[in-house]
Amino acid sequence: MPPEEDGDHAVRCHLDTLLADRGMTLARLSELVGVSVANLSVLKNGRARAVRFSTLTALCRVLECEVGDLFSVDYPR
Repeated sequence: MPPEEDGDHAVRCHLDTLLADRGMTLARLSELVGVSVANLSVLKNGRARAVRFSTLTALCRVLECEVGDLFSVDYPR
């Protein structure tokens, strides 16, 4: 498998959809999770290169979702 180029990956984050479904702002999520708005924005916009398990756990707890609700993989055809 070839190495990923910068920003070229198939993992998609659905944070924007989960926030909209819950009527929650990124700022409020930041307060509840303890992660900066800037870092959550990087994640939401698909520019994150890594996510700590502790952050992932907190996001799932606050958003009452599973990891698979937060992320999906779009495999190339």
